[in-house]
Amino acid sequence: MAKLANNERSPYTDAITLNAADLIAIGNGGTKVIGSIPAGGAVELVAVINTVDIVGSSSLVIDVGTTLADPDEFINALDVDNMTVGLPTFNTGDTMLQSAGTTTVLAGVSPAKPVSADTPIYIKVTDSSVASITAGQIVIGMRILNLAQFAE
Repeated sequence: MAKLANNERSPYTDAITLNAADLIAIGNGGTKVIGSIPAGGAVELVAVINTVDIVGSSSLVIDVGTTLADPDEFINALDVDNMTVGLPTFNTGDTMLQSAGTTTVLAGVSPAKPVSADTPIYIKVTDSSVASITAGQIVIGMRILNLAQFAE
């Protein structure tokens, strides 16, 4: 996972690129830590883009969030192999939307999942054919706020 330098941080603070081999390594039902919310922080933006078409699977779904068993707070059940290459998806998770099944964000920019202790962010891969993927790449960008960094 890449921590972006200050001149790269607009609008993302963190980004991770996962290729076919990375997705296979995570495995069906597997999770991987892709970021961390620092104590006193929250998440404002999570986006996923398919930059190289997924080949070898027609059932690749991902979730991104903080609950290990079902990390869907920021991105929920995104059908990655069905995405248009180059067209990003933003903030579809349970804590990012006003209510299930809508695309209305609570208050425009509304940081989600504030934490008082360092909290990992996971990706979960669900795909019974994940081992058959021969090509593909996704990029996940996040804007993670860290108000505690200003404490004296």
